[in-house]
Amino acid sequence: MEIMLVEDNEAIIMGLEYLLSQEGYQVVTARNMAQAEELLARRDVGLVLLDIGLPDGDGFQLCRKVKREGQTPVIFLTAKEDETDVVKGLDMGADDYVVKPFRNRELVSRIRSVLRRSGKGTSVLRCGDIALNTETGKVTRGGSEIALTKLEYKILSNMMSCPGKLFTRDEILSDIWDISGNFVNDNTLSVTVKRLREKLGDSDGRLIKTVRGMGYRLER
Repeated sequence: MEIMLVEDNEAIIMGLEYLLSQEGYQVVTARNMAQAEELLARRDVGLVLLDIGLPDGDGFQLCRKVKREGQTPVIFLTAKEDETDVVKGLDMGADDYVVKPFRNRELVSRIRSVLRRSGKGTSVLRCGDIALNTETGKVTRGGSEIALTKLEYKILSNMMSCPGKLFTRDEILSDIWDISGNFVNDNTLSVTVKRLREKLGDSDGRLIKTVRGMGYRLER
């Protein structure tokens, strides 16, 4: 899946290129409207992340053009949080509106949600003989269904979204906090991963590999 980032702030560009590549997306960047229009004319991108304030125009114009020519999802990514701007963006067909500064995991979650709604995101994640259906919440290994808790499912779905990526313990704990609404300590994470391994038949830790002192990685 290729995402086009339309943004002129170099620090944000570097951060998002790294974040999205780590999540398994390919990123193509345009720093102004002219570059964006040129790229859109010759590339079939899956989603556009679009800033409103651009050096040679505003993102509203580009969003209108994208929506006029196809069904490519658009997420506004901007420091403008005025209600009028939000409503204007959504009314012209934008699929979501994220205000800076934003949390990385929240942005990734919103991107996945928009892609699912648009039919561009796959509903089934696979790694070897493990399948996770993001619509039904059903997890199977070798065709046999596995019952997971909410926390186990969240950890596994994040890892399966990008097999081979190192997920730090702090990153995982932050996600668990977000979905449970309660404080989850480091020991709880270790216990949850241990139980997840047992349910997946991975007692030797070859599937969910521990990277000592850092976190976990799902082997491909």
